[in-house]
Amino acid sequence: VNSPNDLGVIEGNWSGDYSLGTSPTVWSGSVEIINEYYKNKGTPVKYGQCWVFGGVFTTVLRCLGIPARTVTNFSSAHDTDVSLTTDVYLDEEMEPITYLNTDSIWNFHVWTDCWMARPDLPPGNGGWQAVDGTPQETSQGTFRCGPASLAAVRNGQVYLKHDSAFVFAEVNSDKIYWQKSKDGTFSQVYSEKNAVGHSISTKAVGSDERNDITHLYKHPEGSEEERIAVEIACRYGSKAAVYSSPTAEDVTVEVILEGDGPKIGADAELTIRLKNMSSEKRTVTLHSQLAIMYYTGVYKDTVKKDKADVELLPNEENDLAWELEYKMYKDQLIDQAALMLTLSGRVKETQQVLATQFSFRLRTPDLIIKPIGKAVVGEKMVVEISFTNPLPQVLKAVIFHMEGTGLLAARKIEFGDIGRHASVSLIQDFVPSLPGPRKLLVSLDCKQLTQVHGASDITVEDKSSVAS
Repeated sequence: VNSPNDLGVIEGNWSGDYSLGTSPTVWSGSVEIINEYYKNKGTPVKYGQCWVFGGVFTTVLRCLGIPARTVTNFSSAHDTDVSLTTDVYLDEEMEPITYLNTDSIWNFHVWTDCWMARPDLPPGNGGWQAVDGTPQETSQGTFRCGPASLAAVRNGQVYLKHDSAFVFAEVNSDKIYWQKSKDGTFSQVYSEKNAVGHSISTKAVGSDERNDITHLYKHPEGSEEERIAVEIACRYGSKAAVYSSPTAEDVTVEVILEGDGPKIGADAELTIRLKNMSSEKRTVTLHSQLAIMYYTGVYKDTVKKDKADVELLPNEENDLAWELEYKMYKDQLIDQAALMLTLSGRVKETQQVLATQFSFRLRTPDLIIKPIGKAVVGEKMVVEISFTNPLPQVLKAVIFHMEGTGLLAARKIEFGDIGRHASVSLIQDFVPSLPGPRKLLVSLDCKQLTQVHGASDITVEDKSSVAS
């Protein structure tokens, strides 16, 4: 499915420049991609990112008769050094050391589960297996991943093939913070045990609901079974000693996002909550740094840095307001509008280290799709597509992309420019070819704004039933 090594179906591109092909956010189905690959005699299609690789892999497996489903893992770790931990390196001033921070946490990552027997593994490891078409790391010299038994991943049995250690790190690695000392060595200063593998999801059978399958990948977070699985797994990692040094925990820090979160084009507001659980006063020096991120967790640029000294009374909770103005990020955003707030600090009285990272997206508006009149096989129908530009800047060379199985083949509409905060609508017609429940998918793409989508459920009537 991926193009490295063997000229597979899709070429990956995470650069932000998709001028030589199609932006990964534009695709709405596998059919168009596989047809293009076939038409061009096996030339990889440009371009894909993880959800494209995952979707095409699911389609191919189902075509081969192998049951498959597409899986999304939120806060998905990418472990580059086989430590089975996600490592964050800080300098003497508690600032992130960019060139050392090669491990990353993707805002989300998409792969595929397939169902098969595993006679090559101990009993109990058959059933769902994780396979990943996205080229991240090589496995025995080739860009591939899996099949890794979900049962093996859940129990920390990372020594069972194939690539169970990599999948385990994606869903259940601890995040370890290391600080550099004056002699150049690093010591572990903090660990987060619930930083990765959230809301692992697949589409429910027979509906558009989200089906949470986190429990198939790991025991409940913080349970004794989950801690045992982590420690079993990490015995086989390159940093097996990290579990020997506990840290003080009478002050905590967390980031709170209200409602649906900040919208693109507006100021972003978060709350930083510090809590003192001791019976004595605590003084915290807190550093905050906001970075623009690729959705893969790879750093692009820092846009805001702050430092604050906070006094906490015994058993006190203190909320700090944090704001990012639109003008500070408007020229920096890429693809997924992903941001990461890194907080690090030290408690003066106890030398306890505080550290956390919080990823969030600026929400993009939806396209509104309104079918007009009845949908009947063989008869022309009309839909109205509406959109409001959320940005105080002109969207240039906007393209709409439409597709719907049984409704119409993929269609590209070169719309032109949309003014700042302007509302637009366009009318499109097509002739449905298949009866029953259908879904029309529309996306908007331009240099200034991506990730704008809309979907409409359309029930198409058979011509004969209408006539009768």
